[in-house]
Amino acid sequence: MDNFDTASVVEALYNRAIDVVAKLRARGDVAVEADGAATRRSPRFPISRVAELVGRTGTAIREAEKDGRLPVVPRTQSGRRIGYTLAEVNAMRSVFGTRPWRDSTDPIAIIAVQNFKGGVGKSTVSVHLAQYLSIRGYRVCLVDCDSQGSSTTMLGYVPDLDIREDDTLYPFIRNTEMSSLAYAVRETHWDGLWLIPANLRLYSAEYELAARIARSDQRLLNRLAEGLTSIAEHFDVIILDPPPALGTVSLSVMRAANALLVPVPPTVVDFTSTTSFLAMLHESIGVLEERGLPINLRWMRFLATRADEQKSMQRELLQVMRNLFGESMLRTVLRDSAEIDNASARMMSVYELEQPVTSRETYQRCITYLNAVNAEIEMQIRLTWPGHAARLRAEGIL
Repeated sequence: MDNFDTASVVEALYNRAIDVVAKLRARGDVAVEADGAATRRSPRFPISRVAELVGRTGTAIREAEKDGRLPVVPRTQSGRRIGYTLAEVNAMRSVFGTRPWRDSTDPIAIIAVQNFKGGVGKSTVSVHLAQYLSIRGYRVCLVDCDSQGSSTTMLGYVPDLDIREDDTLYPFIRNTEMSSLAYAVRETHWDGLWLIPANLRLYSAEYELAARIARSDQRLLNRLAEGLTSIAEHFDVIILDPPPALGTVSLSVMRAANALLVPVPPTVVDFTSTTSFLAMLHESIGVLEERGLPINLRWMRFLATRADEQKSMQRELLQVMRNLFGESMLRTVLRDSAEIDNASARMMSVYELEQPVTSRETYQRCITYLNAVNAEIEMQIRLTWPGHAARLRAEGIL
């Protein structure tokens, strides 16, 4: 019997698979050019929604258009506004002075969306949170630290086609003489949202970093934190999407983060896995502290994801999680929705869908869930900013 040429078979399967991915991207009406973002479209908002986002009335917006402070939005042949882009909404915020940026003295929010089990919705949460915060007017950078590149894919790139090694975190982690991570930050089609992408080459960083740490210096775990510090002044929030495993990259993420969001589907397997995650995290914190590399978090929250409260076992587990985690668990739940799956199949988020894929009711429920979860996280972020916390108290929200 002839020997099975494993390497050749795997290479052929990879080449065929990547060709299929490229075709799926084209079918989904996402980027088809090398820069990945060329054909992606951010949503348009009606004036009623714009007024809510900007914090001014529709009348105030129309008056600003009439007196020239704002450009007049084009209309259809029937005379209806075509809607406002997110860039136009942010321009309005600048005119009206309502952009919710953190004060220069407020600490940047660096949120790690982490669990050590795949399939918990980590990248889904990361991308939707990043886009939600951008819609709200914050300056956001999403850092894909996972070599699988799921967040990168959801923002319209095929990691192994569109992203080079030099576009990722990899060069900065490897080369300690590099002082800035700015080279890897790229604009997206979503105004106010920037991306540091990932591809498979980032997988090598895991082993190289581990080998170098074993040979020389534990402080290499600070490289990501140093890189984020070099770009921090340009952002309000940085969201980290790390690999679903405990390794040197994940430890670097924990060293860099000042907040932790843990997605947990309410199933026995995922709950058990999260228990193991907490044990490993506790052990890692102790080891790092002994080596002078503490993990300093301002807050930690658990988020129930992919939840189906029609299932009795999930309802029971949700109650167990609420009793166990208490105030460390978000009140809102990200329920399972076909709209999330349908958007992911098009390599985009639910916020990008121009129309429902299933039904209007399903779409609206999904948006309601997403907005409720993200609004609670936004509030948690604002509470860490003294200037915002003071305003919340003045407004009677706290």
